Amino acid sequence: MDVCLLIRQRLEELGLQQKDLAAAANVTESYISQLLTRKKMPPAPDHTDIYERMATFLKLPGDRLSTLAGLQHKEELLKKLRDPPTPLFKEIRELILQKCPPEEEKEIRAIFEKQPFGELERLVTQKLLDVVKQLVKEELENENWLRLAARLSGHNYKKFRVVILEFLDTDVFNLSPKDCVSFLDPLLESWHIDLTTFGMDIVLNRRLAPGYTKRLEFVASESDEPSEQEPGLKEFLRDPSLSGDATEEEIQFLKRLQFRGKRPTALYYYRELQNLRDPVHFREA
Repeated sequence: MDVCLLIRQRLEELGLQQKDLAAAANVTESYISQLLTRKKMPPAPDHTDIYERMATFLKLPGDRLSTLAGLQHKEELLKKLRDPPTPLFKEIRELILQKCPPEEEKEIRAIFEKQPFGELERLVTQKLLDVVKQLVKEELENENWLRLAARLSGHNYKKFRVVILEFLDTDVFNLSPKDCVSFLDPLLESWHIDLTTFGMDIVLNRRLAPGYTKRLEFVASESDEPSEQEPGLKEFLRDPSLSGDATEEEIQFLKRLQFRGKRPTALYYYRELQNLRDPVHFREA
């Protein structure tokens, strides 16, 4: 049973309508309709409180809907990861380039255009997306912040809550111009990348995130010294659907990766494994 079927069954059993569920979940009736007709993917459970609100309204166990949504979302994400990536929309690239320092824009643009959606463009886009998503998730319960962000992006409050659910579920391979208009453009002030170390400085809109500057770094270590295993790596290794065909050499490579700040998830290691196998990312010795 999936999320949509369970919700529809409970609405029928309780004699309730979609508009009642929409009011309880604090989203639009149109969103509930598209969710239940499977025109929209259920949002990831760690991105929203919608499942708690729905479960209470439908008199279901608190984690029933979120558990089903998590399983469904994982299956869908794995399907996407197996497909080859497609280049970003031209509008998205232009927006990202507009936000970097003018003196760096020419060099960065040349790299982007030489390797459309190559390593650098993907890296920059992913990190910008991660930081903006983090801010949105932190402010999900802040109604004043949501109303201000809604005005800046041209949405009414309830519509904006729906747009947030969709944005938090997107990834770098499915980022749309609509996401840029609603989130990246109004929330992102500027960014800079060091092309030697690939460290990034990201500054967000001062009205919505006063004094918010993020420094992101990534370090891959070749040390053979044992270290404590990342929780995300443990989860990756326990899940056959993610790591079932990984070789011992590949696993040792993943174990040697080290991080500062954020903790990687199991899906990060799955993506890293695919990147390691992609011949486009390597040159002949």
